[in-house]
Amino acid sequence: MARRFIADPEISRLALWSRRIAVFAIPVALLAIIIERAGLFELVPVLMTFAASLVLAILAIALALIALIRIWFDGRKGTLNAVTAIFVSLLLLAYPGYLGVRALQLPQIYDVTTDPYDPPRFEAVARLRTRDANPVAYAGLATYQQQRAAYPDIEPLIAAAPPQAAYDAARAIVAKRKWRIVDERAPQAGRRDGKIEAIAQSPIMGFRDDVVIRIRPAGTGSRVDVRSASRYGWHDFGTNAARVAGLIEDIDGVAMADKTEQPIKKTANPTPGKNTQPARR
Repeated sequence: MARRFIADPEISRLALWSRRIAVFAIPVALLAIIIERAGLFELVPVLMTFAASLVLAILAIALALIALIRIWFDGRKGTLNAVTAIFVSLLLLAYPGYLGVRALQLPQIYDVTTDPYDPPRFEAVARLRTRDANPVAYAGLATYQQQRAAYPDIEPLIAAAPPQAAYDAARAIVAKRKWRIVDERAPQAGRRDGKIEAIAQSPIMGFRDDVVIRIRPAGTGSRVDVRSASRYGWHDFGTNAARVAGLIEDIDGVAMADKTEQPIKKTANPTPGKNTQPARR
């Protein structure tokens, strides 16, 4: 079909509106993020607002494609507006698209722990959850089997450092990551385990996930177990597993560094004539 050119081409209204809608979708998405990070509402209003921005982005792409077809046939202006709408909309849809791919690749779980038989319990953070939040109790061995298949490296940390050193390392890392600590108690030999309960936020949307760290004596060292669970939704897209693995690795590194930096005390009566220097443990 031959193209029809207009003597004095007008700007395509479809192209113009596609750009306007695409640009408007950005503050709608930002509003959803602000609502969640500020804790103004729970998950449903946030998801509805963010979903509205995605619908606007899809609508903008559809209008832009129709506008480009019409521009090709009648020679109207507005190509830049349509291309801008498509580019902006694709940027907005990129992250949800990435999450969709992750959802297909990873198991549908929202609770990850290093100890499925005696998982660290949520106590203080449990009181902060609403009725429509996920259950506080661990889902059981069926969930752990899915976790094990997808994340085989998630294991408890058996550290050479004593419980107090492991607890101090965990406390320092949680503070460094700027998680909100809800409850903490240092370990006491023969009386209680060390425990830290905190709230972490996802990097982009700011969804709140609950984290509990438990420190127990294990021989001359300590055992550290971690549990991370999403408050809402049935799929965490791998966020909790990544958080647990990173936390275990960081605690191990800090605890071992603190242990090696502490010199062993000199003996009270060193052997004469020998050069005694403090050793590192």
